[in-house]
Amino acid sequence: MKRTTKRRLSVLAAVALVSAPVAPASAAAGFGWWRGVWASAPQAPDPGNWSGTGFAGQTVRQVVRVSAGGAAVRIRLSNTYGRTPLPVAGATLGRSGGGAAADSVRPLTFGYRPATVIPPGGEIVSDPAFFPVAPLDKLAVTLSFTAPTGPVTYHALGGDLAYRAQGDHAADTSADAFTETSRAGYLVTGADTLGPPLTRTAVVAFGDSITDGFASTFGAGNSYPDELVERLHGRFGVLNEGIGSNFLLADYPGGGEAGITRFARDVVARPGVRSVIVLEGINDIGASDDTLTVERLIEGQRTLIAMAHAKGIKAIGGTVIPFEGSPRYTEHREALRAGLNAWIRNSGEYDAVADFDHAVADPADPHRIRPGYDSGDHIHPGDTGYHAMASVVDPATL
Repeated sequence: MKRTTKRRLSVLAAVALVSAPVAPASAAAGFGWWRGVWASAPQAPDPGNWSGTGFAGQTVRQVVRVSAGGAAVRIRLSNTYGRTPLPVAGATLGRSGGGAAADSVRPLTFGYRPATVIPPGGEIVSDPAFFPVAPLDKLAVTLSFTAPTGPVTYHALGGDLAYRAQGDHAADTSADAFTETSRAGYLVTGADTLGPPLTRTAVVAFGDSITDGFASTFGAGNSYPDELVERLHGRFGVLNEGIGSNFLLADYPGGGEAGITRFARDVVARPGVRSVIVLEGINDIGASDDTLTVERLIEGQRTLIAMAHAKGIKAIGGTVIPFEGSPRYTEHREALRAGLNAWIRNSGEYDAVADFDHAVADPADPHRIRPGYDSGDHIHPGDTGYHAMASVVDPATL
């Protein structure tokens, strides 16, 4: 056989490998070619934004900043909270040109078809698009809808504006048709790239609004996971799986399913996950009465550790940050926070610790967030505080 023929066959074999039908998300986790490089945790539809009615005869463009590079990209779309099949008429991928503009737009396919239907409660992954990306690249993901979708799965705090146009404008590079905006994200819950073979190189930041980046400057990429992305600069994919108002032990309206419930979907099932940073418990503590104990919080954290370890994922415990000065603060609740943090630091049950508490606490009053780090509500950091949180995550522990 001629050398050129052998080379051609090897290229075709590589294409076949990465173009093979995608396994369900749960089967895609673990070792392999793909790794998550961006994520957004799914939430149930909200009547207060576009998710409440969904889309029909419209196009939605969203901006995704990837944390690591790769030679090919695939996009994840979720109908987790949909009760009916969700039709997507078409999708494209391009480089963000700023705002709603996009460069180098190309079609995305699903099972080699331009349109797809996401089953109720399901997730679908696009075919690989050979579209080389570098760490911190911003991608424009555009979805067009012809038939009515009904209410759609969304994420309340998008990393950037979402843009909507009337009609089919998925192939547009111009921003002209995209005249409506939203701060939420819709249907798009993940982006994966081809990573090093047979390794795990993704890190999940799992938690509540503090992980989600609430009170940071919108669109500036200043949440603590975003700051971690910039520190690592492509060494790992970083997935932000924070949800505002999320509880560790209980479901909460607007805050999604309990952390112990959604962990399997939002961490274990993501592709290529090597480690997870857990920062959960402040909402349980802040809403607690005298029946909540440190022991119950610890059992919840142990549940997450066990699920991670069962899949070979390293678990890093994040200490809960101060909240004195907020309306939720009481001495009983502060005792719960102190007890949980002592266990996270000293028990040895986590593989490593990210001491977010020490990173942002006021040296003059450790029960409060340090002045200059506080967003003003005394429970969420501002941009400087989130930067400090990212700085205490030791890359060697990841």
